[in-house]
Amino acid sequence: MDNAAPNQQPTLDNEHLRLLSIFHYVVSGLAALFACISIIHLVIGLFFIFAPQKFGQGSNQPPALIGWFFVGFASALILLGWTYAILVLIAGRFIARRKHYTFCFVMAAVECLFMPFGTVLGVFTILVLNRGSVKEMFNTRPAA
Repeated sequence: MDNAAPNQQPTLDNEHLRLLSIFHYVVSGLAALFACISIIHLVIGLFFIFAPQKFGQGSNQPPALIGWFFVGFASALILLGWTYAILVLIAGRFIARRKHYTFCFVMAAVECLFMPFGTVLGVFTILVLNRGSVKEMFNTRPAA
């Protein structure tokens, strides 16, 4: 239950949604940045594949399969991280425009899995999106 007066509720909801939108952009950037950490593993895998002589002589060289494992695993992590970051960015944009309530709610639930920033943002987003007045803001479409 909100402590705000009824005439202050739309202003409070708008401010909360504006802040949530901004925080979604920030968390999206952080997620994209953290996904780039796996680029180190990608480079190591490429060295294993294309320059194995740097890691050993003769029979001590690592097999190319290890390099391909590093490349595949790192590529998958980077792709998943960037996809998550893009989806969080889109959710932030939808919150700012008051569109696609279900998508925003589902993304808030998914964000809860990514600690610590995603968890905090996801919980606050779910709390705000559950308000009846906020649901009405998403359902109300301006005339085009």
